[in-house]
Amino acid sequence: MHIEKISEIIAHFIGLFEMTTDEMRLRTNYAEGAGPGADGPALPDQDAFTAAFSSDLQLKDYDPGINYKSGSYEIEFGPARHFGRVFEESLEKLAAIAGKDIPLPHFGDPTDIVLTDEPELTVFAGPGSAISHVLQVNALYDDDYLDMTDGVHAPRDTSFVIERLADFSTKAENFTPFASLHRTDTYDGALKIAEDLQNYIRNARNTEDSGVTSPDSDVTHHFVTTEPMDDKVYVNGKAETDIPVLDDFLPDRGLAKLPEEPDDSNTSVEQTDPSGNSLDVTAGANLVVNVASVINTGVITSVTAVMGNYHQVDAISQAFVYSDNDEIASALRSSGHSAEEAGTIAKNIAVFEQSTFEASSHADTDAAEPTFPTSWRVSVIDGDVSFVQWIEQYHFVTDNDTMTVTTSGSEATVLTGGNTSINFSSFFQMGLQYDLVIIGGNVLDINSITQVSLLYDNDWVRAEGDLDPGTDLQTGNNLIWNFASIHNVGTGGPFAAMPDYMVETQKAIEDRDPNMPEGLSFDMNFQGYAGLNVLYITGNLYDMTIIKQVSILGDSDDVTQAASTILENNPDATVTIDTGSNAVVNIAEIVDYDSFGQTTYLAGQLYSDAILIQGGLVEHDTTQPQPADDRLANEVIAFLDNDDPAGGDCADGVINAGSDFSWSSTHPADVMQAMVA
Repeated sequence: MHIEKISEIIAHFIGLFEMTTDEMRLRTNYAEGAGPGADGPALPDQDAFTAAFSSDLQLKDYDPGINYKSGSYEIEFGPARHFGRVFEESLEKLAAIAGKDIPLPHFGDPTDIVLTDEPELTVFAGPGSAISHVLQVNALYDDDYLDMTDGVHAPRDTSFVIERLADFSTKAENFTPFASLHRTDTYDGALKIAEDLQNYIRNARNTEDSGVTSPDSDVTHHFVTTEPMDDKVYVNGKAETDIPVLDDFLPDRGLAKLPEEPDDSNTSVEQTDPSGNSLDVTAGANLVVNVASVINTGVITSVTAVMGNYHQVDAISQAFVYSDNDEIASALRSSGHSAEEAGTIAKNIAVFEQSTFEASSHADTDAAEPTFPTSWRVSVIDGDVSFVQWIEQYHFVTDNDTMTVTTSGSEATVLTGGNTSINFSSFFQMGLQYDLVIIGGNVLDINSITQVSLLYDNDWVRAEGDLDPGTDLQTGNNLIWNFASIHNVGTGGPFAAMPDYMVETQKAIEDRDPNMPEGLSFDMNFQGYAGLNVLYITGNLYDMTIIKQVSILGDSDDVTQAASTILENNPDATVTIDTGSNAVVNIAEIVDYDSFGQTTYLAGQLYSDAILIQGGLVEHDTTQPQPADDRLANEVIAFLDNDDPAGGDCADGVINAGSDFSWSSTHPADVMQAMVA
């Protein structure tokens, strides 16, 4: 053993000697190891080499190896302390610090320890609000005057039609209490509308007459219910199973009917056959249509969590008022070919629907090992979110024609009606898709449809002279059609109570905790999801769709049939007169996707109300037309000469104001406001 150690020592120092020898060879002169001379100065340390030198140190053999004992450090982010702890405990402390990502550039110096914050949840911006206001107004005035004879027939004053329609509008307000809602795009305004609707529904529920019709003879129906059934169709206050088809009730418009297949423009219209003796007059056949459709999918989600209250209000109010009191000369009534007097058909149709969206399942095919989400992506919207669609459609059409017609010995067609006025509005909103939507405030879900149809169709058909009793008359056959549908797609059952882990999820998002709450990983609604796409709205959500449709048509025609001077040469003359066949149509549909799943968690209160109001009124107006006033208007007089018109030198003046049919110059402006208020 000692020999091996000695050999190792010799080998170690031989290497040192060789290095020293190489360095000495590089020198020019070297001392060759000679010590100081005898006469040189004595060095102090040479005393140790004298014979009398002694040492108490014990000589030991060289034992190669390293003996190291580290001092123990208690690291508490402060000065190092020596407590004789073992080296293993220090390693444990270092491992704990490494797990916290604390860099130690100089170990042992506590001033160099830099602490970093824990990672935060990364949030993304959510979708914004969508607000649309649509206003469509059509005003058409087509009051015609026609005289086919050589006589003198004074025009008539038709202002009474406007006055009567204004009265109809006032009476219709009794059936449409929600027509006065004003446009808004604020949460306070939406909340005020919701409160007004709920208060009205609450009062109607306390005074509801179970749909009993009013005893007033002029009221066709007055129906109010606060519990409309989802699987029923309400037609004029009666529950039915089938929805009437509009095409089955539209009147034949006669000359105003559009051809199904337009004629080729290159086809000659020349006729070589001798023409017959016929007269076809269409003074009605007006078509007024409002169509509005809204499909709202503002936020597509399978699970919704509402931390506040949930207000859901659906309201439909429909009303029609019409007068179709015709006067027909007795000579024409006695005709065997006349007297086709089909009455006016008026229908209020309302449908409430509730369904659940059926989506493809995300569940695992292997039921033994179901998959649940382990990660999430969070989007946040600070404040309120609004989805507002407000549509208002108005029609005001007058077609009060005054005619004196007669046969002419040839084919003659007269079309003074046949006006078509259409308002069309379609809105489709496709939002972003989320697996979970959390709403920190309240939810206002409001759908309202108001429809008003007014028709004045009092006609006068007169006979002048000796007529051949062979006239076909049509003075009625009008259609009033109000159709409204509200379809809610969402939770088919009751709302579920708010679980604790949803509250923890809201808090985790607010604290920006990157760790998804454990409860979300076990919600059965999320089975089959690998990760969750979450939207958090810190404020309120209000989804409001309001549709208001008003259609007003005045078609009071005065037709006088005069005897033809050439009738004796044409004894087989055919005369057809149609002063009715008008159609007033309002169609509105709302499809509201509240949820794309079957679960909605609610922490607050649920307020769910619905109401249906349907009313119809038939007026038997007996107002008689008066001749038009021949007095000049003030604006015309202002441009006339102030000289005496009876002067011998004055010339005849011709004033043509027939092209001015503006509302402001024809009738008082406040009447129009009463029509559309």
